[in-house]
Amino acid sequence: MSQSKKHSILETLVNIIIGLIISFIIQLILFPLLNIPVSTKQNIIITIVFFIASFIRGYFVRRLFNSIK
Repeated sequence: MSQSKKHSILETLVNIIIGLIISFIIQLILFPLLNIPVSTKQNIIITIVFFIASFIRGYFVRRLFNSIK
């Protein structure tokens, strides 16, 4: 049985939100270690941009594999 579009969206969102939190924490640690001057506001913007890109990619990859099945 194939996955519904609603379920694909929910699964993609949960996966990306977990990655988003991990990514944000890693950036808070990594940027200062590499002397990359990024404010918290800039870090949030970077994280949001990657969130949107990851959501679009994840959703379409999931739907592609679902249609192949």
